[in-house]
Amino acid sequence: MIQAACHCGAVTFEVDEAPSEVTDCNCSLCHRVGGLWAYYPPAQVRLAGETIGYVQGDRTLTTHHCPTCGCVTHWRSLDPQYQRMGVNARMMPPEVLEGMRVRRLDGAHDFATLGHYIFGTLPTG
Repeated sequence: MIQAACHCGAVTFEVDEAPSEVTDCNCSLCHRVGGLWAYYPPAQVRLAGETIGYVQGDRTLTTHHCPTCGCVTHWRSLDPQYQRMGVNARMMPPEVLEGMRVRRLDGAHDFATLGHYIFGTLPTG
């Protein structure tokens, strides 16, 4: 089981297993919040604590953050049929991510994969 928390600990989440890969997106929001996204079906994520939701301009996702420390913890689709949510893997203990494959996603343009790097090393390109 992987346990994760925002900086102050007011918002926590648990998942049964570490992600096999995480995504580093460069869209206008992810670029600013520095999220590193792990994807799970919503039923596999156990969240605790109050968050504040922000609905992005395209009205497809609600991004949540802790009202105390401000850490972005997760996002959910506004479409209840969409069975995937993103949790910010940066809230997980660093040793969970060390050596993990990171997919660079061009969310700012065409959602193409720009390449991969290994967490704990500097991205190239």
